[in-house]
Amino acid sequence: MQYLVSVIDDGQAAAAGRADSAMPEEMAAVDRFNDRLQAEGHWVFAGGLAAPDTATVVDTRGKKPVVTDGPYVESKEYLAGFWVWEVPDLDAALKLAADASTACNRKIEVRAFDEPSGGNG
Repeated sequence: MQYLVSVIDDGQAAAAGRADSAMPEEMAAVDRFNDRLQAEGHWVFAGGLAAPDTATVVDTRGKKPVVTDGPYVESKEYLAGFWVWEVPDLDAALKLAADASTACNRKIEVRAFDEPSGGNG
């Protein structure tokens, strides 16, 4: 089963005047954790995201597309990065998520991908 595992940053680094939200020791811990995920066969994909103020929102629900600079949601917390893991079940995902939270020193959100309905659409 695959899970989207989101890294939630609370903006404390920016408040402290740091451009990069992760400290070097946090990045090293994440690298070690990623190596573990790969060695154990859980790694599918991962990535870090640029700061929310670099986002562009595109909305085509009206008559014309509307393109807006900046994040869709104004919030102190934001999505800083993510993993996609392949694990047997939610319990396994939550155990890994606890280690991920320790490694990156951030909150972690775990969400299963929807299972295909088996129908034709």
